[in-house]
Amino acid sequence: QKVENKISETFFYNYEDIHSRPLVTEDSGIPVNLLTLKYSFGYNFTRSVNLLPINNQTLMYIAGNHIVLLDLQTQSQRYLRSSSGGGIGFITAHPTKQYFAAGEKGKKPNLIIYDYPSLRPYRILRGGTEEAYVFGDFSNAGTLLASVGSSPDYMLTIWDWKQEKIVLRSKAFSQDVYRVSFSTYNEEQLITSGSGHIRNVSLANMDHQGMLFCLPLTITKMRKFTGVLMCLFSFALKVISGSEWGNLLLWEGDLIKAELCQAGQKPCHSGPVSQLVVEESGLVTIGKDGFIRLWDLKLIEAADSVDDTGLLEVEPMNELEVGKNVSLSFMAKAYDNGEPVWYAQDTSGKIWKLDLSFQNTAQDAECLYTFHSGRIEAMSVSPITYLMATTALDRTVRIYDFISDRQVSEMKFTQGGTALTWAPTVVNPEGSIIAVGFDDGVVRILEVYDPKGLSVLAAYSKTENAEINLKQAFKPHTAAVTALAYEQHGNVLATGSKDKTVFFFDVEDEYGPIGFIYVPGPVQALQWSPPSQVKSTLLILCENGFALQVPAPCPEEQDTSSTYQIKNLPMQYFHFSSIKSRIKLEEEIARREKEKQEKEKAKLEWIKQQLEMGMEIKEESEKKPEEEPLPPLYMPEEPSPILCGFYSSPGKFWLSLGGYDSGFLYHCEFSNGHQDNPVNRKDEPFEVIPIEDTDDNPIHQISFSTSRQLMFCGMQNGALRVYPLQDKDVSVNTLKEYWCLNVHDNDHGQIRGICPSFDDRFLMTCGEDGNIFTFNMLSSEDIPKELKAQIPSPRSGLENEKPTEDINNPDAYNIEQVKQKEEYERIMKEAEEKKDKKRQELLALRKEFLFLLQRNQELPKHMQLQREVHV
Repeated sequence: QKVENKISETFFYNYEDIHSRPLVTEDSGIPVNLLTLKYSFGYNFTRSVNLLPINNQTLMYIAGNHIVLLDLQTQSQRYLRSSSGGGIGFITAHPTKQYFAAGEKGKKPNLIIYDYPSLRPYRILRGGTEEAYVFGDFSNAGTLLASVGSSPDYMLTIWDWKQEKIVLRSKAFSQDVYRVSFSTYNEEQLITSGSGHIRNVSLANMDHQGMLFCLPLTITKMRKFTGVLMCLFSFALKVISGSEWGNLLLWEGDLIKAELCQAGQKPCHSGPVSQLVVEESGLVTIGKDGFIRLWDLKLIEAADSVDDTGLLEVEPMNELEVGKNVSLSFMAKAYDNGEPVWYAQDTSGKIWKLDLSFQNTAQDAECLYTFHSGRIEAMSVSPITYLMATTALDRTVRIYDFISDRQVSEMKFTQGGTALTWAPTVVNPEGSIIAVGFDDGVVRILEVYDPKGLSVLAAYSKTENAEINLKQAFKPHTAAVTALAYEQHGNVLATGSKDKTVFFFDVEDEYGPIGFIYVPGPVQALQWSPPSQVKSTLLILCENGFALQVPAPCPEEQDTSSTYQIKNLPMQYFHFSSIKSRIKLEEEIARREKEKQEKEKAKLEWIKQQLEMGMEIKEESEKKPEEEPLPPLYMPEEPSPILCGFYSSPGKFWLSLGGYDSGFLYHCEFSNGHQDNPVNRKDEPFEVIPIEDTDDNPIHQISFSTSRQLMFCGMQNGALRVYPLQDKDVSVNTLKEYWCLNVHDNDHGQIRGICPSFDDRFLMTCGEDGNIFTFNMLSSEDIPKELKAQIPSPRSGLENEKPTEDINNPDAYNIEQVKQKEEYERIMKEAEEKKDKKRQELLALRKEFLFLLQRNQELPKHMQLQREVHV
């Protein structure tokens, strides 16, 4: 018999040999450690399970291509990078918490078992799925590990993980599978759940080849099933699951034996049931309604429907309301001196510490951390210190001190934030002003200040945090604000929106409206010309392929008596026309011509060799093979969206596009030709730069270092690219060498913001996955220890000012609507005044007429005027 080599219990892999590193083009001279991760501020709440307490002092979660280990005492973080650079699919802990598993994403990804607390890779499991792992679970004894993959294979794999052996492989289901778990009572039973199904799997005895059979006992399809965790009872094959409508479902075989609700047919939870956990005390259910309830497990197991409704009313033994506006998705347990401590993930942006003893002495729910609860919409950094601001649709604006790795302030609003920019020093030398755009079209001017600088708090405040004050609120738009930009001299603020308008404001102590213009599409980005250009112009990029250039409007020249619309502002248009098909055609023609020349050259070389050998060359009539026809030119029906762009010189700019036209940077120029209808224009770029590996992965964000020696590109797949620039300019030759690192989630982590610090020591990125990362742009040893973020001092007299009136009604009129309403009221008032004046004149004439009639009556009869009717 063949003797198998067993892996030693003491064997470990070297982490430095397996973790992914930045991609650096050959012979570029770019250092591999150009950027090093400093801190992770965000949290990916879109993952239904993204919280793993290893013990009562350490929380683990997935952040893009990293696993973050957060120390609850020191707030410090440690990181483990994915080995493939494709991201992390799941993390789960061994029952002893001595090990934890990380299922990765990417082509034929690894499943790595790490030792804790050393974080050394202990085992690497290969061949379990094709594209990505989505979930995993250790058996109660810890000897087996179950994993499930994503499409296209949806493979369920059971591992003898210590020996890196697959002991079972079976297709879990034909649709998305969200979770797999071993039975609480029987390790030979597993349950998978996913898109519209629950599957109960039994593991039979091993066969002579050492493989396990997978027997599907039940497959249940449910139209509204949420894919929550289930628990399997031991003897009778019963499964209990949650539902989207909040009730608990007891399954026997493939039938619902009973649907459990509370008294009065009130649902068990007001909304989806996120998770079920079997504890000694009973069954614990976690709901999106913010409640955790404890149920009698034996009562549920014995439940049976009593009438045609199929509903069975039961009451929870205990319950805990974590808080208002709380939406729990997952919780996990750790131990503190032998006592269980629970940590819960709240999709509204919080991590909670919970005491589920349900006793009078139980501690109140404690919010440990608060984050943005969704994708980060915008970010910006202070022009003078180490502060960063972010906003998201969760209606908050947050300020971070990114050198000391902490959030210093947060302010909540009535609508979600969609755009944000920190005012430059020409506007505010103290660096305290931030302009923020919101989902309802409102723009708010905020000021950040140190509360210790207020005279009323100076003696009492010991906090190192900052405060945010609302300085001004105005509503220029009827839809979401998508872009904000201060003019190079700080005189004008431009705001762009999805409502296809750009509004200009005079930047003073109080921002005053100058006027607005209509543009051909929803605004994607705004950029003022750099100080190097003499004339101040605004580059307006629209989602639907239009680019415009307008000069800065002069407030004194605008007549705003009846409308804020600026009609005399000269506009230059550029309507992008696709040339990618032509480029590809030219490349194909060149390739064929080169191939033809190489064949001719090879033939001549062969003839030469034959002649040198004295061989006779016979002329043979060669039948030329039919050449494959060239591909036809293609023009996309829908215009490719403009994603980002920037000025290169006066009247010229670079564009990055998505859709069909991704894969290039396009150099464009405004023409002087005038056309009444810009939609009919077809403008082509005059130069293109092919960008490697971007046909299906376009550039969404472009930013430059303060020195303009580096260009940063944020990719759709969450990767960050850095291109060194020659002479601080972009050209075909400069974008050949680059540094690239997968940072955010590869599937859902499109980068939405890149900001270097004012001194180029740090770089910040934010993404759709809710993550916010800071990087050192020098090695950490080169950064002086004395660097600190300086929170701006408050304005003089700020404490005596009345609170600024905010705009809380999302249906409030915008500035132009208010103007039009005022103009309408003025016209109506003038008309009413004219009517009133005519009424007064008629009344005076009537009085005079009656007076004359009276005088006429008083005259002698022969002198009176008679009324005569003329026919």
